[in-house]
Amino acid sequence: MFVLPPASGGEIRREHRNWLSKGRLQATGSLEEMLLVTLRRIGHAVPDEGMAALRFWGQTGERSGAWMAAADPVHLEARLDHLRLHAFRGEEIAKRELRDLFSSLQEFVAVDDRFSFARLGPLAYLRSQDPIVTATCSPLTIDGLEPGEFMPDGPAAAAHDRLLGELQMVLHEHAINAKRASAGLRTINSIWIWGGGIAPQPEERPIAPLFSDDPLFRGYWKSKCGSANFWMEDIEDALQLAPEGFVAVAPDVDASPAVMADRLDGFRRTLKRGDLRSLTLLFRDGLSIDIGRRDGLRFWRRLSPLLDTPRHDD
Repeated sequence: MFVLPPASGGEIRREHRNWLSKGRLQATGSLEEMLLVTLRRIGHAVPDEGMAALRFWGQTGERSGAWMAAADPVHLEARLDHLRLHAFRGEEIAKRELRDLFSSLQEFVAVDDRFSFARLGPLAYLRSQDPIVTATCSPLTIDGLEPGEFMPDGPAAAAHDRLLGELQMVLHEHAINAKRASAGLRTINSIWIWGGGIAPQPEERPIAPLFSDDPLFRGYWKSKCGSANFWMEDIEDALQLAPEGFVAVAPDVDASPAVMADRLDGFRRTLKRGDLRSLTLLFRDGLSIDIGRRDGLRFWRRLSPLLDTPRHDD
């Protein structure tokens, strides 16, 4: 099983769309963390809280017993009658900017000993003495959408909303954003607080080997005492280590058509040689494809409308 960047937007070339259309395609039409989608496909229970604590576990290799939430910088774009959330990817925020930003946020919350921030490399976490209600999905999952429907609401969300408003005031006045604006870069005008909870106790349960750099996936695998390897670009290398099957999560920072084409070429060759009987592809925009070695012989299958995305180079 492979978790891949979105299939929409023309990232898949026509030759691969024709081949993939011979498999079994399904579009969920719903937004959900890819970890949860993957767990359902492999028959594992979906965690109902503690996604940030799992991410921390996967990032550090250590389980924390403290309550925490992910604290991810985002840009909120003001439209005519709504907001649109934009996630930051890769190196869009410099390490120095992250360090200075969260140092300022920590100084601000230090006067109230209920909250504290911890930044670990490119990721940051909010810790609270008393749990608060948070969003349940990451900014990457809702990138480009109106964030309101994904935020916590009701009386229980009061502590979250109050803290978020105060953090946004600090960010609005921060020198980093003045520099980013003058350079034509998106400002960091909010923090997306999500995935609050406590990491589960380790539990040994059979689970296919993982190949991924994604700390959220790695954290879940560690919670099940599973084999969590880092991403391998070559499917043959992964098959040598896990010939009976595995779950692999491709990096999301490079979703170019050329990279997608190379990966799909490798999948097709591996199936054709018989090294795999079947393959499941889960795309981050909700499309899933199950395709087997013999499905390529289904010449009568036309291009699926789920993949019928025009490209300028077709």
